[in-house]
Amino acid sequence: MTEKLHKYLARLGAGSRRDMETLIAAGRVTVDGQVAHVGQRIEAGCEITIDGEKFKPQEVACRVLMYHKPAGELTTCDDPEERPTVFDHLPSPPGGRWLYVGRLDLNTSGLLLFTTDGELANALTHPTHEIERIYAVRVYGEVTGEHLRQLTEGVELEDGPARFVDVTRTGGDGRNTWFNVTLKEGRKREVRRLWEAVGLQVSRLMRISFAGLALDEELKE
Repeated sequence: MTEKLHKYLARLGAGSRRDMETLIAAGRVTVDGQVAHVGQRIEAGCEITIDGEKFKPQEVACRVLMYHKPAGELTTCDDPEERPTVFDHLPSPPGGRWLYVGRLDLNTSGLLLFTTDGELANALTHPTHEIERIYAVRVYGEVTGEHLRQLTEGVELEDGPARFVDVTRTGGDGRNTWFNVTLKEGRKREVRRLWEAVGLQVSRLMRISFAGLALDEELKE
């Protein structure tokens, strides 16, 4: 039985599918001494190297970690400017390495998932799966019924139309109001850009649920 090389490496914790495809395309992966190509299928027993080092496949039990990200941390494993990252406080995984599921931008806090399973990470982030994400958002400005209608019916962003699946007012008064908003995709800064598209400003943003898993209220930042 054969399996695509990038899926095989991701499944065993070498990185995400996209990361593995990038490495393969760059000529940094070999199979049985030959430079691999994107889409290549392999069989059990093949000798694989990554950057010249032999890859030793080892089945790693799937682990999932919940992290309460504070604002001010980058969702990356390495920052050239040496700013704080979400990986600074993670425990060592029992095998493989941690892959983040669904990036949060610098100024967004809340639920961030990590897993050692590349297949799971891909399944939870691929846009065709429409995984539900819920955010608590504080909006500055006078929010009207027309604003909410536009946000749920759809507005045009620079990278295409977008909308919230649901918008629910949860508290606040005056010009600072809290809402819970639901998305089924994860484009860059999408929550902020949607509100900005109708003339309103997000003053605080926090992800509170991902794929039906709610942020544990007792989990500190």
